[in-house]
Amino acid sequence: MRIRARFVPAALLVFAALGVPVAAASSQGASLPPALEMRVPKAPTVATGETGSFLAYELHVTSFTAQPLTVKKIDVATATADRRVLMSVADSALIRAVARPGIANITGADRLKLGGGTRAVFFLWLPVDARSAPASLRHRLTVEQGSGDSVRTAELEGPTVPVTTDAVVIGPPLRGGVWLTANGPANETGHRRALIPVGGTAAIAQRFAIDYVKVADDHKTFTGDQLKNESYYAEGVDALAVANGTVVAVKDSIPENVPGVTSRAVPITLETVGGNHVIIDIGGGKYAFYAHLKPGSLRVKVGDRVTRGQVVGLVGNSGNSTEPHLHFHISDANSPLGSEGIPYRHDFELVGRCRTFNVGCERTAPVARKSEIPLANQIIRFP
Repeated sequence: MRIRARFVPAALLVFAALGVPVAAASSQGASLPPALEMRVPKAPTVATGETGSFLAYELHVTSFTAQPLTVKKIDVATATADRRVLMSVADSALIRAVARPGIANITGADRLKLGGGTRAVFFLWLPVDARSAPASLRHRLTVEQGSGDSVRTAELEGPTVPVTTDAVVIGPPLRGGVWLTANGPANETGHRRALIPVGGTAAIAQRFAIDYVKVADDHKTFTGDQLKNESYYAEGVDALAVANGTVVAVKDSIPENVPGVTSRAVPITLETVGGNHVIIDIGGGKYAFYAHLKPGSLRVKVGDRVTRGQVVGLVGNSGNSTEPHLHFHISDANSPLGSEGIPYRHDFELVGRCRTFNVGCERTAPVARKSEIPLANQIIRFP
């Protein structure tokens, strides 16, 4: 049996809740929409990379009913009257896109089943044409309840979500190269999925973050003793201000780690996770974050005015870091993790790609990329 429960005005839902209990209404044969909350915490901004323009954002779906249900499909549509569908996500693609906060050891299609009071977070990556990107979006959720002959299918349309097109234009955070954009923008990287509650609000500051690792022609990141930071090509390289701005936060004096997956010089907390770092207010509610810098190398202090291209510190291996590299991202608040990541764009030269971190790497003829964000596992060179 298929029940098509279209969008119901909020006033009608309030009236139903106040006038008749949901259980009683159901027993009287009423057809109500699924008791779900649909929310996009950070409205998306158009980003542009090598493969075209896209919107990277999240749809949070929370169940307000005790009855279990299964999310079957998400349609992303324009918010115009025709509700033109831009993308549909279902089946295995929907399973890959979902995270279940607070729920461990759940796999396969079970990841799409919502029990009472539980939440699913869907990580969406929507290709768009930058010249005609939609001004706003609506999301239609298809869910199933029950099983066998009693299964019911329902649809719920969420609120309008605005779309912006003002990805911030910046300069490069480093010079020369070549640099591997490890853990960079892609829909399933660790940075992309780092939904972290800070101060009572969950956010993804690292939504468009990149770990810049310097590599040689053989694609290795070091030469000599693997346990010495000085063996790594990125160690001690200048980190540059990407725009004119004001320094609003610094952290220094955290010792460097011995390179390695589990080696950390200090316990990792909210204060130490970024290691020695600098945050620059570059205006318009945008903040540039530089993490894992070398101790004692910071060239700026809070309140300093900086200009684009100015050295703010040296690349190192402090904080939650496995080897010398620069973690860089831009977000909407003066907080390394308690903010929302936003896209940016700058010029660079694409000279190769890797399948994953330092695996399946190939060099290609240099191609100038203009006003783009580097994507995951590209090999690039800066001016």
